[in-house]
Amino acid sequence: MHNLSIKRLVEALRAKKFSSRDLAEHFLARIERFQERLNSFITVTHDQALAAADAADQRIHAGDAGPLTGVPIAHKDIFCTDGVKTSCGSRMLDSFVAPYDATVVARFKQAGAVMLGKTNMDEFAMGSSNETSYYGPVKNPWDLARVPGGSSGGSAAAVAARLVPGATGTDTGGSIRQPAALCGITGLKPTYGLVSRYGMIAFASSLDQGGPLARTAEDCALLLQAMAGFDPRDSTSIDRAVPDYSAGLDKPLDGLRIGLPKEYFGEGLDAGVARVIEEAIAGYRSIGCEVAEISLPNSGLAVPVYYVVAPAECSSNLARYDGVRYGYRCEDPKDLTDLYKRSRGEGFGAEVKRRIMIGTYALSAGYYDAYYLKAQQVRRLISNDFKRAFEQVDVIMGPTSPSTAFRLGEKANDPVKMYLSDIYTIAVNLAGLPGISIPAGFHDGLPVGLQIIGNHFEEARLLNVAHKFQQETDWHTRAPMEA
Repeated sequence: MHNLSIKRLVEALRAKKFSSRDLAEHFLARIERFQERLNSFITVTHDQALAAADAADQRIHAGDAGPLTGVPIAHKDIFCTDGVKTSCGSRMLDSFVAPYDATVVARFKQAGAVMLGKTNMDEFAMGSSNETSYYGPVKNPWDLARVPGGSSGGSAAAVAARLVPGATGTDTGGSIRQPAALCGITGLKPTYGLVSRYGMIAFASSLDQGGPLARTAEDCALLLQAMAGFDPRDSTSIDRAVPDYSAGLDKPLDGLRIGLPKEYFGEGLDAGVARVIEEAIAGYRSIGCEVAEISLPNSGLAVPVYYVVAPAECSSNLARYDGVRYGYRCEDPKDLTDLYKRSRGEGFGAEVKRRIMIGTYALSAGYYDAYYLKAQQVRRLISNDFKRAFEQVDVIMGPTSPSTAFRLGEKANDPVKMYLSDIYTIAVNLAGLPGISIPAGFHDGLPVGLQIIGNHFEEARLLNVAHKFQQETDWHTRAPMEA
């Protein structure tokens, strides 16, 4: 059962080839088997999952099934889940049990999905390797000595290892697409505002966006269908009709104009990764697509812009964790100042502290104009580069990550080297665009991801372009040996 796609699972459940409870028990057994090795889950909701599966079976029997009724999923532990711990991978929220569901979680419940648990992640979504989690690093199922990518590494590793057929993630600078690439699965970052951020614990509010991770573009279309849509409780949510993302998956790509940014194929890109990407693009040529070189001249500024904007917003968002209202509180504080200092000092990890300090500095009097305001101005230039590019091409393609999965600890003590892992993904968030990473091949036995970027609200096109590639190749069907 674990080798079936979400689409096939839905069909099998409707045909009563097995029950939702059978399915939940099967995946829960796999989680138990692999959890110690992969560390991909923070919380496994065993009893709740079986109860939800029984309810799903009743809905199916009554002919009242929703689009995902009975399908097991997992949520990144950044989404609030009513009655279940929501830790954000941090000691600060280790004891926090959310009193409500995030909109994304509620919509999956309405669609009939069965939550198996909450996946591990970089602390407060700050990281590119899933090594900053308070609960320890997640391991890449293709090589347990390597990282799965971050910050949605737990979700990506769980899907790749067939512990769950689909999962949610969040993407602030590449945190869905980069782990999808490193784990050999499909991950979609939607247009900013398409998926509600209500109940999604904030890191950088102008960049964060929830999205799906699954094995195929077809499955991501089904998951996005459940996630997307206007939410009046989220002031950044876009009031726009949600199309049927599965309807156009099989449209031919004849005449599709693909842009290759010359800046994405230069220094810093691993030669083996480049070869895989070039072969994938040749595959698109063979099915009738037109390919042209384009330029995104300000793309080299994306990383420094991001590491001013994101820490500034994180500094503001994380100010609420003070040991008073909820979350971690130090023992025996001497006074209120001591309570604040020690609760935050003990509750946050090193990477979170680093970003809070950078952000506070960038927002401080005398430096706001020089850093934060200037970064926002350059952000506009980056966005304008994409706007001009989409006047020439339909989609933009390139590598998702400059290398395959690196070894655990390899970049842990070099923040700048770690930050460069997201060099091809960050600009997409700065411009609020949608992007998808799909498996494109292997280099030295490790997966390589192809990133496809679209114009605003063109998720249906991205899913179509990704799906047609997956009809011609089998990279998305490959699984780690033990899976």
